[in-house]
Amino acid sequence: MKKVLLIASVLLITTSCIPYKFAPKFKNEDYKVMKAKKFQRKLAKETSFIFKDPKDANEFYNYINTKYKLNHNNVGLNSPIQINTDTYYFTYHEVERTDETANIGLVLTDLVLDEKLGVTAFDNNYSSRKGHWYIVITVYDENLKNCLLDKHPKKLEVLQYLKELQQEYLKTHNYEELLFTKKS
Repeated sequence: MKKVLLIASVLLITTSCIPYKFAPKFKNEDYKVMKAKKFQRKLAKETSFIFKDPKDANEFYNYINTKYKLNHNNVGLNSPIQINTDTYYFTYHEVERTDETANIGLVLTDLVLDEKLGVTAFDNNYSSRKGHWYIVITVYDENLKNCLLDKHPKKLEVLQYLKELQQEYLKTHNYEELLFTKKS
């Protein structure tokens, strides 16, 4: 019985990947409103609207550039937007968060091979990494107040606009279509 347990333990250790870094998953919603600095340290301490971006790199840039007809000028950097009759300023960042795992089995295999034969098979490829991209959006009013703060009088209006913007972005594949629809 001890040998079976020992063999099972060795097999489990040598074939297991141990996760040590996780990309965030938003429960029950497809976005989160939180401090950007808590999401990624290099960002500012501003309350932001954050969602996972399943599309390719620069797709959100192309979407914003086309939707607001910015002609590649300051896209996503205090870009003016209209919500009802009010003007707001929209800033976004594309941020990568990763899932990373360590494979103990590969390490042990290389240690044994190195000791017995003086060679390694996996050449220090002992971990795996999978990246996930997120869009982090901050919206300010004309007085440069963050509109996503709980105390801001237009928070619900701005939040609804951002949810609709996110849904439109995720559903639209040809951004030129946006030029023929009513501008929000």
